[in-house]
Amino acid sequence: MGTRRQSREAALQYLFQEDFSKPAELEREDLADRFALFCGLFHVSKKGRSYALELLRISIANRERIDELIRQAAVNWRLSRIAAADRNILRLAVCEMLYIEDVPDEVAINEAVEIAKRFGGDDSPSFVNGVLDAVRKILRG
Repeated sequence: MGTRRQSREAALQYLFQEDFSKPAELEREDLADRFALFCGLFHVSKKGRSYALELLRISIANRERIDELIRQAAVNWRLSRIAAADRNILRLAVCEMLYIEDVPDEVAINEAVEIAKRFGGDDSPSFVNGVLDAVRKILRG
């Protein structure tokens, strides 16, 4: 498994964990400190940490825009009804599509689908693929 895939998976697992944290807990510590603690507890590869942290910083800072794109693309789905793993896979992939210049859309989508196979349900890969393809069409016309 490549370093960027490890980074994406670590970022996904971190976001999934934070979905179940209280907002007051998240405000007490810096993201980098919380992520470093997470990496130590879950033995995240040192190689993948910097890209994972970059994805986390960008996706959290731009969550409103990212979530709005997902809402537009996920027709008939409220964001809150999308499974937590799928929602965070989508967020990270849209983050890459919008803000990481050296990751082509096709790579972001393919990586998200592969991660959905590992962390999502049976329908997750096709759902993630469909939503991200719709996001790509919104962004690139």
